[in-house]
Amino acid sequence: MPASGVRAAAIAARLSRLGLPARVEEHDRHTSIEAEVPDSLTADLWREALEAVAEADRFGLLATSLNDRTLWAVVRKAVPATGDVGGPSHQR
Repeated sequence: MPASGVRAAAIAARLSRLGLPARVEEHDRHTSIEAEVPDSLTADLWREALEAVAEADRFGLLATSLNDRTLWAVVRKAVPATGDVGGPSHQR
């Protein structure tokens, strides 16, 4: 498993241990982790959850007017070392 996959799995496992079952989704350039946050989450668990997602490349909280809250994190995958990594407009 690539290092990015290990990081994403570790974040998801930490969130799950806190009682926040995490969803992990693979994308071409990143792996996303999401967990629903209940209203009853204590300050100590919030701190631990934030420490977990702080291991990601990006993270945040999506809150809706219906009081739904989703904690999310993104772990970027490594850029390939060879090939056309710059895309079609990349000049060599």
